[in-house]
Amino acid sequence: MEKAKILVVDDEEGILKSIVGILNDEGYETITARDGREALQLYQAESPDALLLDVWMPDMDGIEVLKELQEIDVDSAVVVISGHGTISTAIKAVRLGAFDFIEKPLSMDILLVILEKALEHRRLKLESKRLQSLLRENEHNQQQFAFVTTAQEEVVEHLFPSPETQLEPGFLPQRTLKQSMVLYGTGLHSGLKTGMILLPQPPGSGILFCNLSEDHTVPGHLDHVRSTEFATSVAKGRTVIRTVEHFMAVLHAYRISNLLIKINGEIPIMDGSALDFCRIIEEAGIEQQMAGYEELVIDHRYQVGEESPDGKYICIEPADTFGVRYRLNYPPPIGEQEYTFILDGPEHFKEEIAPARTFGFLKDAEKLSMMGLAGGGQLHNVILLDDKGVVNTTLRFPDEFVRHKILDILGDFYLLNRPIKGMVTAHMTGHGENIALLQEIKKGMDL
Repeated sequence: MEKAKILVVDDEEGILKSIVGILNDEGYETITARDGREALQLYQAESPDALLLDVWMPDMDGIEVLKELQEIDVDSAVVVISGHGTISTAIKAVRLGAFDFIEKPLSMDILLVILEKALEHRRLKLESKRLQSLLRENEHNQQQFAFVTTAQEEVVEHLFPSPETQLEPGFLPQRTLKQSMVLYGTGLHSGLKTGMILLPQPPGSGILFCNLSEDHTVPGHLDHVRSTEFATSVAKGRTVIRTVEHFMAVLHAYRISNLLIKINGEIPIMDGSALDFCRIIEEAGIEQQMAGYEELVIDHRYQVGEESPDGKYICIEPADTFGVRYRLNYPPPIGEQEYTFILDGPEHFKEEIAPARTFGFLKDAEKLSMMGLAGGGQLHNVILLDDKGVVNTTLRFPDEFVRHKILDILGDFYLLNRPIKGMVTAHMTGHGENIALLQEIKKGMDL
């Protein structure tokens, strides 16, 4: 089988030769360009399968090339490379249609992996369009697909599963996004400008995080939880991804099981809630995959902490769905609040839980600052309270505080990357107790 044709665009002769040499060794056909205008001319003349595009070039940079390329081929498979990349550049490149973004100095192994994924993504997009065209033609003519080969039927079934297609009992279809998306913001605890690039992944990948400046990924999984102080962080080696809980809650609600999230170390806080994450998932669209994964059905009661009116405890018991009953009891002005939420779909989540924002007390601000945390906490993304009440905003719900606690639990409880059937009851607990209960579940169910 012939390997794909790759257009490599870079004004540095040494890098160009190095990339071409590696690609040729792997069996790819290569063509090269040393500036943006030449690249566009070659793309139209040669119709390459993918393009490796440097950002920093004289006269016409890579971002300008991407803009014009969208007019030529909306399905182009472009991997952007740069020695001076920033999160802003990466986000702009993906927004303009790039499949992915990697930094120099290049890891050739990583480059080859990403290139293969970009080619596969393009192939599936083109095949999907071809089959949709066939389906539309069939509807128009009111004829059967008598001419479709067995191989084509298998592809149709893969891309457009019929309603009759059934997974094994207790299994749900895996899901990813239909397209790459970007979101830009600020990290709550780092205070740094950051963002997210969301990349669809094949079945079985799980939820993965990756720093733009590093090659390896960190699974968004219980086994990789590094810290639960003020937020949930996951880590692998020296790479730490902070404040994952709000975004994980959205993935839980929308049942996204395979996704790569590229960021600069911390998930952006946005407005302190999960609403912007809901919007970006809905804008991307959800692709149902044919592979399945098994629901985790709680078989008996698991508990952390002693149940008492004033103590911290959290437990989970068997139930037909996943739900959370949370009770908090702070001194005034918050007081006692209790709320029960059943996760029965994304719409209910988006209306009742996602809008609830992070909250904090002015008296704790100095302590957090000394710990190097809450550097991104601003008047618009955290509910701030003093002894008298909320000082910076109007509450979205009278019980917004307890709803936010449920948001955190929904996020932490997706760190097994699959839905759970069980009812959680919690009193005055935080991330540490959430993770401790998950570990008890994992141990008790031999996961």
